[in-house]
Amino acid sequence: MTFSAISALSPLDGRYAAKLATLRPLTSELGYMHRRVQVEVAWFIALSDAGFAEFKPLSPGARTYLLGLVKNFSEADGEAIKVIEKTTNHDVKAVEYWIKSKFEARPELEHASEFVHFACTSEDINNTSHALQLRSSRDVVVLPALDKISLKLRDMAHAYADVPMLSRTHGQTASPTTVGKEIANVVVRLQTACDRIASIKMLAKMNGAVGNYNAHLSAWPDFDWESFSKKVIETPEPLGLGLTFQPYSIQIEPHDYMAELFDAVARTNTILIDLSRDIWGYVSLGYFKQRLKDGEVGSSTMPHKVNPIDFENAEGNLGLANAVLRHLSEKLPISRWQRDLTDSTVLRNIGVALGYAVLAYSSLMTGLNKLEINEVAIAEDLDASWEVLAEPIQTVMRRFGLPQPYEQLKKFTRGAAMTRELMQGFIAGLDLPQSEKDRLLAMTPGSYTGKASELAKRV
Repeated sequence: MTFSAISALSPLDGRYAAKLATLRPLTSELGYMHRRVQVEVAWFIALSDAGFAEFKPLSPGARTYLLGLVKNFSEADGEAIKVIEKTTNHDVKAVEYWIKSKFEARPELEHASEFVHFACTSEDINNTSHALQLRSSRDVVVLPALDKISLKLRDMAHAYADVPMLSRTHGQTASPTTVGKEIANVVVRLQTACDRIASIKMLAKMNGAVGNYNAHLSAWPDFDWESFSKKVIETPEPLGLGLTFQPYSIQIEPHDYMAELFDAVARTNTILIDLSRDIWGYVSLGYFKQRLKDGEVGSSTMPHKVNPIDFENAEGNLGLANAVLRHLSEKLPISRWQRDLTDSTVLRNIGVALGYAVLAYSSLMTGLNKLEINEVAIAEDLDASWEVLAEPIQTVMRRFGLPQPYEQLKKFTRGAAMTRELMQGFIAGLDLPQSEKDRLLAMTPGSYTGKASELAKRV
């Protein structure tokens, strides 16, 4: 069987491949190779500037050439590395040999070729590469996708700030709100969650086989390798990596920051699962209609149906994302003694975890853009729910010391079909100041929304 979209094992590289085009160059194996080349080159150039008599500073031409290997890294380069790996059976060593192969016919670089991967363990290259992959994925793909959702929701919160809507607590009619305020609630949660994702520092270490600079010091015992490593890691790109230095580690960077990042993304996804289910419910109630698209089919047998598939797809893929993200966050910080290899194969699924999340964000955004509010249905629901005014009536009765206000309203409304006439008749018989009666008599389910409109507009 030849590989194609319909033969792909994962739908991320099959059915949904086009929707993940921005993520694939960053988290694929090709993206991983690219970052490994970047790290090796940054380390090599930095070594040339360290002041060692045995490795003189590189010429401007050599530096430009090396940075070009990173800038122009291609799929053909990745394939060439894979060919080398067939012999080495070691992916990092294959990258090292590929870089050295690019030094041929360049005497300056050939002479210094043994400083490629100098004193490094594979994890010095891998952990920095993963940090670069994660930073790019977060900043270029994940957060921009979440920002689009947040901005769309904010616009909806403002647009529907004054549209009163019946609340449903425990699935039962409850104090009214506005459509905009309910969406504003999500905006605030989502913005807070995104801030947490953005605040996580991407950590990296380059300290050798067990984190003690053993090999480094065997070559130059008096050199400050820790400061040198920190400088390479924290110097901005392209000459450095622009990451945050991790001073203590075993062979691998501890991955605690990764767990924090994956947990933060999973928490954000949970907020969006909550949103997807709520909107699904509002579509079911008729509060929202879905904009039609010519040629689309809702059901293979029921022609009238327009299913909320975008919110269902979002919910399903957010769940898949969280399953992988949570395994990553639970597994990665654990490593037997100074190193085991269980993190390596798991880390190759970063793109899977983020891929399902990004796919869900795309589906959710598509669904939000299809929504059209149905104010008639919302208003009809409110007008059939006069019992919700039991709350303000008994609260005003409490203020003026009337006997057993809660109990009176409970007896009057519970299990009974309430109408405007019944509620206003109850108000008329209360021993309240006339001004308070008039205020309660003017109240409707649609006007009893508190500060909902103000809160929605403020978000």
